[in-house]
Amino acid sequence: MSVRTTSTVHTVIDSPLGPLTLVADDGRLAALYMTDQRHLPPDTRLGDEVPAGDPVFAGAVRELREYFAGERTTFDVELSPRGSDFQRAVWLRLREIPFGVTTTYGTIAADLGLPPSAARAVGGAVGRNPLGVVVPCHRVVGANGALTGYAGGLERKVWLLEHEGVLV
Repeated sequence: MSVRTTSTVHTVIDSPLGPLTLVADDGRLAALYMTDQRHLPPDTRLGDEVPAGDPVFAGAVRELREYFAGERTTFDVELSPRGSDFQRAVWLRLREIPFGVTTTYGTIAADLGLPPSAARAVGGAVGRNPLGVVVPCHRVVGANGALTGYAGGLERKVWLLEHEGVLV
């Protein structure tokens, strides 16, 4: 039996998007990283590695498998993302975007009571979302409807939007 040296732990699971690294902090999902994702933290911030079957990840792994199987459209797992107050406000707003629907950076800025000029700041916060898929930043598009960058790679954004029926 191994003894954990930190309350932060991680595991890696397979998915249609490739390997996903899940990070839990004090029993709540703090991050979901894709291979070669922008803004990856150093490995030392991931905590000890535990098996995917570890109870701390049971809910997240189940919900992700259900999502990828087309059986789930929302996530209920407890989250604990690390970020500034502004980033966390943007990420909370992202969670309100329904499955199969897209919105724009400008709309999110307006929803947060910010001027249109804040769309770029919103984009920065969206790009630093540490919980891709679960906090659906892939549902945010440019003002003209164009698919803009995605920290996990544009091909993954396309896959997720096709999976949700937005792109056919």
